[in-house]
Amino acid sequence: MGAGTVDVTVRGAGVFGLSIAFVCLQQGARVRVIDPYGPGAGSSGGVVGALAPHVPENWNPKKAFQLDSLLMAENFWAQVRAVSGRDPGYLRSGRLQPLADARAVELARARAVGAADLWQGRAMWEVVTAAETGAWRPLSPSGHWVRDTLTARLHPRRACEALVAAITVLGGTVAIEGPEGGAVVHATGATGLAALGTAFGRDVGTGVKGQAALLRLDRRDAPQLFCDGVHVVPHADGTVAIGSTSERDFAAPDTVDAQLDAVIDTARAAVPDLSDAPVIARWAGVRPRAKTRAPLLGPWPGRPGHFIANGGFKIGFGMAPKVADAMARLILKAEDDVPAGFRTDELLA
Repeated sequence: MGAGTVDVTVRGAGVFGLSIAFVCLQQGARVRVIDPYGPGAGSSGGVVGALAPHVPENWNPKKAFQLDSLLMAENFWAQVRAVSGRDPGYLRSGRLQPLADARAVELARARAVGAADLWQGRAMWEVVTAAETGAWRPLSPSGHWVRDTLTARLHPRRACEALVAAITVLGGTVAIEGPEGGAVVHATGATGLAALGTAFGRDVGTGVKGQAALLRLDRRDAPQLFCDGVHVVPHADGTVAIGSTSERDFAAPDTVDAQLDAVIDTARAAVPDLSDAPVIARWAGVRPRAKTRAPLLGPWPGRPGHFIANGGFKIGFGMAPKVADAMARLILKAEDDVPAGFRTDELLA
């Protein structure tokens, strides 16, 4: 496929870049994805895969955008699976979070009222007791938990593999090098944020290191758990992912250390079922955190024909369906509904 035969070139084969390429192909565009390190080589090659919503209160465009994306996710990943023939590991599994005391229970019940409105009746946030949870749950000092039905999971590496396969089936290409053609989308993760900072002479964002682990324990149909700041995510392959750290200062971006041991210990202490589960894999990588903590989306100011989709940080997989839809419509149809707080023309111009 020569440079002149593509309508869209996507630089970056993480979940943002691959999802944008997939949706552009669905809409009839000819697409090439280029990443010198290969698909899922950065933070999208992690192991956790928690697609978790923001708290349903203090509503803003970021939370509304994420809600739309989480509600789109089941259909989006079903399409990827149908086209590719590969399972990305998606399941809207829900989530349990322990509540520390009576005050936390009262606050959670107030948030349930907000969720009923803000989540459009399409998901629940509720306070439950031990009799309503089943045995798979974190310890709770109050004897109560928040259960939501919006949280979902997928397997990050398998999701990227499924997207690559779907792109190929639809006639696109994913390569480590190649010429640019058509519109160019820069979805280049932490290194891309650094390059944008240099180009615009300001703090655009930075890379934040995360560490996570996989344990051998089959809870494939069970809900996610979130306790003491740690995600515990059962996957369909008989593993449970635990993560992650958030490290602004680090010397080795891809090396695990004692900080991950502390995360594992926290999870084991909170979830008795994990106490004897063996660790079978450890992961470390750098996630792109935009300065605003929201994705950075839109045209590259002063560079016609170039676009930016970056800054997924911890919520990149959860945001990917909506990001892909918004960017494909912007690039292919000049339809721009990127919300305030995400827009490159506000943050970079």
